[in-house]
Amino acid sequence: MTKTTAQAPAEQQRKRMPAAERRELVLEAAMTDFAVGGLAGTSTEDVARRAGISQPYLFRLFPTKKALFIALVDRCFGRVQDTFRAAAGDLTGEEALIAMGEAYEELLSDRVMLRLQMQAYAACDDPEVRTATRAGFKGLWELTERLTGLPFQHVVDFFAVGMLINVAAAMDLPSVDERWTSWCPKNARQPRGDDRAAVHPGPPARLP
Repeated sequence: MTKTTAQAPAEQQRKRMPAAERRELVLEAAMTDFAVGGLAGTSTEDVARRAGISQPYLFRLFPTKKALFIALVDRCFGRVQDTFRAAAGDLTGEEALIAMGEAYEELLSDRVMLRLQMQAYAACDDPEVRTATRAGFKGLWELTERLTGLPFQHVVDFFAVGMLINVAAAMDLPSVDERWTSWCPKNARQPRGDDRAAVHPGPPARLP
């Protein structure tokens, strides 16, 4: 059976693409599906279709659906770490913490990442997912300690407020003009018309 003209170029491009780039292509395609459906509710067939590859080829890159999900969790934690490093720069102490918090709030405009983060926590009944999520969160915590040099309780407060803002962003509380939501950072407002998300535990600046 002959390949259609649409199929042939796609397969030729796939064959020319290095494995690392192919994995990134699949991860990018899988973000949206897993952010919506989570580990249990996402179809690898849908992910493969979105990535423009076959399902058997998807499993050559990631042996199981869980392996793909964990790779996404690692990727999201890595993105937050990169954001924290870039924001802190040469700053230390409270200045670094404030810069990291403000940069994290900007990440909350990525709706896919936020929802994927929530899906990671929701899937922590699975031991492998729990191990990966703990490792990612621990990496963020230890990075925050190194970059700021602040006492332990400051880091506790930073992450506590960060998780609160995650939940607020998920509910779009910044758009609710009421006294009980007046603490919400307004730049964490849910974007209209673009449902791209944010997944990560990260913490914005501490409340005054």
